[in-house]
Amino acid sequence: MTIINCDYCKERFSKKASQINRSIKHYCSQACRYQGRKMGVMVKCYLCSKEVYKSRQAMSRSMNKKYFCSKKCSNIWLGKQHSESNHPNWITGGFSYKAMMKRRSSNPSCVICGKTDTRILAIHHTNKNRQNNNPVNLAWLCHNCHFLVHHHAEEYKKFLSLINNAVR
Repeated sequence: MTIINCDYCKERFSKKASQINRSIKHYCSQACRYQGRKMGVMVKCYLCSKEVYKSRQAMSRSMNKKYFCSKKCSNIWLGKQHSESNHPNWITGGFSYKAMMKRRSSNPSCVICGKTDTRILAIHHTNKNRQNNNPVNLAWLCHNCHFLVHHHAEEYKKFLSLINNAVR
């Protein structure tokens, strides 16, 4: 038996001379053999910065050259990239402004009365142009306040002052 160094962890171990002659690399254990034969690299997850091993094949298959630790991180990133006007099926966004506002605000509430029950909340276009779905032009209102803003001038003025104060 000859004492040699492990090619991966550099630990000294004994090995038969016949085995030394037959192999190019020498490992002290199966774990070191497995780790020593890896040809990929450790990269940081693009979303959460967790260190993860990627094989050469996985590195070459990535179309956007962004690497993720899991499907969950990958899907979160993809969801953000393909939302609203970046989505391949996006046409005008005329019907998606409520979903867009839900994604943008963590806790939607009526701008006037502060109610948070999502069953009674609606989206109001501040300049009353339904074609303008810019998030700056959208605000949450409960159905009652929404009716009042559309039908009573003093409520509309109150609403505009609240919106202007919130922007500042």
